[in-house]
Amino acid sequence: MYDLIIVGSGPAGLSAAVYGKRAGLDLVVLEKNPMSGGQVLNTYEVDNYLGMPGINGFDMGVQFRAHADKLGVEFREAEVSGIEDRGTVKIVKTEAGELEAKTVILATGAVHAKLEVPGEEEFSGMGVSYCATCDGAFFRGRTVAVVGGGDVALEDAIFLARTCEKVFLIHRRDELRGAMVLQEELKSLSNVEILYSHVVEEIKGTDAVESLRLRDLKNDRVWELPAAGLFVAVGIRPGTELVRDLTACDEAGYVLAGEDCATQVPGLFAAGDVRRKPLRQIVTAVSDGANAAMAADAFCRGAAGFIK
Repeated sequence: MYDLIIVGSGPAGLSAAVYGKRAGLDLVVLEKNPMSGGQVLNTYEVDNYLGMPGINGFDMGVQFRAHADKLGVEFREAEVSGIEDRGTVKIVKTEAGELEAKTVILATGAVHAKLEVPGEEEFSGMGVSYCATCDGAFFRGRTVAVVGGGDVALEDAIFLARTCEKVFLIHRRDELRGAMVLQEELKSLSNVEILYSHVVEEIKGTDAVESLRLRDLKNDRVWELPAAGLFVAVGIRPGTELVRDLTACDEAGYVLAGEDCATQVPGLFAAGDVRRKPLRQIVTAVSDGANAAMAADAFCRGAAGFIK
């Protein structure tokens, strides 16, 4: 039996592995993909991680994994199909069989919903972004567009308007869905223009995004909008399917867990983008991984708690 099984090897899972291994836990990391790193592997450049300005996302993921490898962390390529709570023992089910552990950290991340239009994959990281706070600084003084009509899209547009010359908010409906206070703030900004009843049909460019082909749903007019960047904010799906029947999640599917990452199930922890929190970034995922591993260590030792 392991002390700890970590499901997922993005920044949260790898951080948990490093902290757990240094604490002396007998642990294993399960990852369904051939490479560790999670979403960061597909990020062209990361400029807001302390001490690593401008690092390529792929290189960052490789460095994170190398740190865990240096400590001798055990990794297995396996897709987890279920997690079962048997009190003092957790059963993690994979296609290769079942594993037992005293504790489990869920670090399966989240997936950004995509537009599924031509050019989106081609220009991902080259003008197409799913995180305004991550990539907005690269578009200072330029024209960008945000797709969506909920709170995240409005917050992204407001954030980008601080540094971008012009921000277009593209929404397929004829009214926004975000909170009224956000709508009022957005509409007060002189460099923001809302394009209601519009959809993006194609993202165009040569080496990076240069323009968007839009369709006006009211009159079926197709036209081209020059833009250097497109921020997609049409939803995020947390990878919490494995635990939604085990522990409490919010209406969007994020696990309810505190700063120690402990869920309602003793011995089960949630770290990174799967946990409900106000900011989902690499740095907060790494922090979650450290907290979750220390909390798991305290649980294994029978300590009263980690976060005081």
